[in-house]
Amino acid sequence: MLRHLRTMARYNQWANGKIYDAARALPEADCRRDVGAFFGSIHRTLNHILLTDRIWFARLDGNIYPAAGLDTVLFEDMNELQSARAVEDAAIVERMDALDPAGIERIIDYQTTAGTALHTPAREILGTVFNHQTHHRGQVHDMISRLGFKPPPLDLIAYLREAGAA
Repeated sequence: MLRHLRTMARYNQWANGKIYDAARALPEADCRRDVGAFFGSIHRTLNHILLTDRIWFARLDGNIYPAAGLDTVLFEDMNELQSARAVEDAAIVERMDALDPAGIERIIDYQTTAGTALHTPAREILGTVFNHQTHHRGQVHDMISRLGFKPPPLDLIAYLREAGAA
């Protein structure tokens, strides 16, 4: 499980870099255009992914990340958003590298954004974080296509091949 989480952290970092590069190649207006996705635009969806990572990692640390809602825009400026994403991804890799078996089995007590108290093993939360990112990156990938641009390949196997691990 530790090896898998460490791989997923690196894949996540790689895939975020690819999707941000693709988004940054678009005209700003296209990146902000509401194309009917759950969070509307590419920009808002990328903000959502960063926000939820911060919420989950705060929970893992026994804290609460303050957010007015899951659609909170953390960064209006795309350069700042991409920089924050890169910092977050590096921190996630570092956290996964520091994990030990007891750390992934630890039960995390937290509250949902609706205030419901829950208790979940850290390994399940971490799986959720990586799955959530993949889900929403897929939406961004689709939005890039619908806007008439070519999105990058984001499959895990593409990362593993590029990293020399497959």
